[in-house]
Amino acid sequence: MRHLRRIDLQQLLSTLRGLILSVCSLSVLLLGSPGHAWEASIERDALGVPHIFGETDADMAFGLAWAQAEDGWEILEETLPYYRGTAASFFGREAAVTDYLIQWLGFWDVIERDYDVLLKPATRAYLDAFAAGFNAFAAQYPDRVSLDVLPVTPQDVIAAHMFRHLLFYGFDKTLTDLRAETRRFDISNAPALPNSGITLGSNATAIAPSRSRDGSTMLMINSHQPLTGPVSWYEAHLKSGEGLDVMGGLFIGAPALGVGFNEHHGWGATVNQPDLVDVYVLDIDPEDNNRYRVDDDWLELEVLDIPIKVLLWGWLPWTVKEKGYRSIHGPVMKTDHGTYAVRYAGMDEIRQVEQWLAMSAATSFTEWQAAISLQHIASFNFVYANADGDIHFIHNAMMPERAAGWRWDQYLPGNRRDLIWQRYLPTADLPSVTNPPSGYVHSANQSPFRVSSTGSNPDQVNYPQESGWPTRMTNRAVRGLELLDANPAISFDDFNAIKHDNAYSPRYRGHAYLSLVANLEAIDDDEAQAIALIREWDLHTDMANRHAALGVCVLLEEWQAERTGDSLPDARETLHKCMSSVRDVSGRLDPEWGAVQRHGRGNRTWPAAGGPDTLRAMYAEQLDDEDDFMTVVAGDGLYYLIEWTADGEQIIRGTHQYGSQMTDPTSPHYLDQAEAFAAETMRSPGFHIKNRSARSRLYQVSDR
Repeated sequence: MRHLRRIDLQQLLSTLRGLILSVCSLSVLLLGSPGHAWEASIERDALGVPHIFGETDADMAFGLAWAQAEDGWEILEETLPYYRGTAASFFGREAAVTDYLIQWLGFWDVIERDYDVLLKPATRAYLDAFAAGFNAFAAQYPDRVSLDVLPVTPQDVIAAHMFRHLLFYGFDKTLTDLRAETRRFDISNAPALPNSGITLGSNATAIAPSRSRDGSTMLMINSHQPLTGPVSWYEAHLKSGEGLDVMGGLFIGAPALGVGFNEHHGWGATVNQPDLVDVYVLDIDPEDNNRYRVDDDWLELEVLDIPIKVLLWGWLPWTVKEKGYRSIHGPVMKTDHGTYAVRYAGMDEIRQVEQWLAMSAATSFTEWQAAISLQHIASFNFVYANADGDIHFIHNAMMPERAAGWRWDQYLPGNRRDLIWQRYLPTADLPSVTNPPSGYVHSANQSPFRVSSTGSNPDQVNYPQESGWPTRMTNRAVRGLELLDANPAISFDDFNAIKHDNAYSPRYRGHAYLSLVANLEAIDDDEAQAIALIREWDLHTDMANRHAALGVCVLLEEWQAERTGDSLPDARETLHKCMSSVRDVSGRLDPEWGAVQRHGRGNRTWPAAGGPDTLRAMYAEQLDDEDDFMTVVAGDGLYYLIEWTADGEQIIRGTHQYGSQMTDPTSPHYLDQAEAFAAETMRSPGFHIKNRSARSRLYQVSDR
């Protein structure tokens, strides 16, 4: 049975020594016979979470791919065509724009050129084994294969990283702007500080011994993602005879953890969106629209034939050819209002996998920082903590080293070679803080200069204004900082309460608009009831709250306007819109929040607290017009709270939004964590063998 919606560009937008034998489920992948190179074991705990062991890292990679295929082959299968630029041949004309984009950006040309040159031999061996794991699984279970996408290749893995990463830092917004009917930005000719926005979010928090009640170090890993699909979290424990032993979250099709921990330390990631994309207006020859001027030279645009195979009417294959263009700046787009070149962070970079692997392999702060300094990952904030009591925040980015004095948030003149940047700022020049006096760091997609208390933040004057550092403060940032500031002796229970806090701060930007609606003069009894509910709201989103439905709706109107740069909607119009929305779902203005917002999938759902941009992050939609509730579709998913106590013990608590099985509703692990997740009940993940509950099923698989 297939359960995935067809994936469009935006959805691709809505990152292992001892063999343990137990009575838990154990899969042995026997590829040690003649002609085969890899062998791995998969131990599945009571919740089906895979604990994967290989004698070498490559063995382990093979096992990781096999486990991912068991739990989510359909996700991999339906996303591969998008990364390859062949999606339209499977899914029709609507996917053609993605195919054009992949070829326009030249991902596969770069991979073909650099794969054997830039990637280390060990990385290529790892990726060979990872791809082989998927192919061996598909050969063993051909009934799971529905699309003609085999074989999976190591290069597919690289292309997936290249494409996904662009969408995380907002590259698609640049394309949307360029495709507008008129030019969206002026051409820069004066200095100014750019201003960038941030999309949905993530949380990561670290507490040093100086801030904790009993001298422990604590870390919250809480990256927010869609709850289903190609960028929803998959949990795994990876262990290798070569020393790797790490657990955390990654995406189906990814060979390394995006967030995770080992016994020594851990790290969380949050989305950041500094200005990482630059657009140049080309000076085109009026006599030849394929010639452009740079300084005193006239250069020829590189012209590309981009063939796109399209499936028409569900069965008829048809190939269309489009033109693509490139300049020395980067890919070029011709429009009615000008010819533009795009230059972006991570352009032609294929080594993201090497940095993710190095971060997982690190066993000390020094090694982890060396991994960050590789600078193969274009964006993401990272929050780090370790057993030695170190905590750290870095606003990681492949930040272009730009010429000073220009408005880099506007378009740039394309006829100046000195504006075509060639290097990135070194890691030491990015906003960061290590072991601040406050004893904590908190990252929730806000300004990198407000991640701790006063006197403990990076100082913005020390960093280039041309970099377009984010300035926005989310509610999760404001609320988290005020809770942390208020508690000088944080216990593990306190930390848990902060993570699950479901309130909006009165200091949050959106509260002013909420007050505007709450202070309206009612013109009828219906309005009076609604205004009273909003005015009396305590700003929490607990399940029994009868004011939250209207209040959250109002805040969402402000949030959406702020994100898109639009003017705030009229307060009374918002009031009426929210009154209608709440009634349409629940039939009344004051439903209990837990009746309106539910977590789960299919016909099994549970009431859930939290809301958009609260620390207990929940983003819900009415999935069916017949539903009298909204279902959580994004926000909190896989998350962990980790404590290293003063006496050296590591305590781990975690949960997953659904379960280890991603696509098969008949599996016991399709939804076996959802009720506990909704109830905010966390488990002890099986990173330590003592925490793995026994199961009795034992099976073996091989490619023979």
